[in-house]
Amino acid sequence: MANPAASSPFQSDFLRVLDERGFLHQGSDLSGLDALLRQGPVGAYIGFDATADSLHVGHLMSIMVLRWFQKTGNRPVVLIGGGTTRIGDPSFRDTSRPMLDDAQIAANMAGIGRAFGPYLTFGNGATDAAMVNNADWLDELRYIPMLRDIGRHFTVNRMLSFDSVKLRLDREQPLTFLEFNYMILQAFDFLELSRRHGCRLQMGGSDQWGNIVNGIELARRVDGTELFGLTTPLLTTASGAKMGKTAAGAVWLNADRRSPHDFWQFWRNTEDADVGRFLRLFTELPLDEIARLEALQGSEINEAKKILAHEATALCHGAEAAAQAGETARRVFEEAGAGGGLPMVEAARADLAAGVRLADLLAAAGLAESKGAARRLIRDGGARVNGTPITDEAALLTLADLDGEGLIRLSAGRKRHALVQAR
Repeated sequence: MANPAASSPFQSDFLRVLDERGFLHQGSDLSGLDALLRQGPVGAYIGFDATADSLHVGHLMSIMVLRWFQKTGNRPVVLIGGGTTRIGDPSFRDTSRPMLDDAQIAANMAGIGRAFGPYLTFGNGATDAAMVNNADWLDELRYIPMLRDIGRHFTVNRMLSFDSVKLRLDREQPLTFLEFNYMILQAFDFLELSRRHGCRLQMGGSDQWGNIVNGIELARRVDGTELFGLTTPLLTTASGAKMGKTAAGAVWLNADRRSPHDFWQFWRNTEDADVGRFLRLFTELPLDEIARLEALQGSEINEAKKILAHEATALCHGAEAAAQAGETARRVFEEAGAGGGLPMVEAARADLAAGVRLADLLAAAGLAESKGAARRLIRDGGARVNGTPITDEAALLTLADLDGEGLIRLSAGRKRHALVQAR
C-alpha cells in the first residue's frame, strides 16, 4: 500500500489519488496512461455482472475508483453485464454460476443500477457517468462472423494458461465451453466500449487482470487502438477474512437489502488494524486527517471507527441516514454502559476465529430455553445479530461480527437482548 506521506510518482490527479490511497495494484503502461489522463477527460469503465439484485461491500472499492475517476475530471462508464451474466464469469470459481433467466437478470440489473446513484453523477456532459448494457451488442452477434473476426485472435494455448481456467482444471472441476467463451466476450466488450463510448481504460479487481489484458491486445490487433488497464488489490480484513462477509451474509449496498443502521454498524465493527486503510479506501477524508485518526491508540481508536462508519454510510445512504444510524448506535450501545444490565455470555476469540453457532450462544445467553428452541427462533425469523435478522439455523458468529468494544449484540424479537463478549 502506498505511503500517504510519500510523494506519488504520477502527475495525473487520478493516478496520484489511487496511488496515495492504496487502490493501485497492477497497470499496463502506467506512464502512458498518466500522460493520457493529463490531456483531458478520458473514458474508462468497470463491468458488473447482474448476479444479484444489489451490489455489496466487496464491490465498493471498484465503485470508489469510478467515483474518484469522475471527481478528477474524467468520464466513468458503468457496464452492466446483461449479456455476459447469461454465461457467468468462471474466474477463480470451482463450479459454474447458476443460470439466470431473462426476468431475473432484468430485475437484478434494476437493483444494481440503483447502487450507483449516490456515488456518481449521470448525464450527458463531458465528465458525466453513463450506464450501458453489454447485451446491446452481444445479443446481436452472429456466431460465424464472431469466430472469424474475433475468435481468430485468441489461441487455445494462451486461454488455457490463464489462472481463471488453470485453477478450475487443476482441481479437476468441469469448465463448460460456455464459460470458456467468457474471456473472449469480455475482451470484445472492451473493444466495443472503445468504439462506442471512447473508453481507453478498463479497471477492475485483481482477478480480472487476464481478461483486461485480452481486451487491450484485441483492440490493438483489430482496430490498432492503444488501450490501458489497471486493477485494484484483493481486499481482506487484517484477520484474513473476506471483506464484507458477516454472519448475516453479504453487506449489501441497497437499503432494502441492508438497512443504513446495519451498514453503519458493519463499519463500526472494523478491526483496529484496518481503520486507516479503510478510511483511505472508503471515505474522502483528507490523508493528513486519516493519518491522525489511525494513530489513535487504545479506546480512542473507537472514535476513528465511528468517523469511518459515518463517512462510509453518508456516501452510500446520505448524511441524514448516517447521522440517524450513529445516534441509534449511541443509544443502544453507549447509554447502556458496559452492557447496561443486559445478559452477557463470553466467547473465546479462538473459538470465534473458527466460528461459534449462533444457536448455541442464544441458548447460553438465556434468549432461548434450549439449543433446539434457539434453532426454531432463528428459523422463524426472530433472531438478530447486531440488529440484522438471521434465518440460517447453522449460522456461525465470527470475529468479523465483533464491534469495536469486542461485543456482539444478540436479540430475540424486538425487546430481549444479550451481549456476547470476546475474551
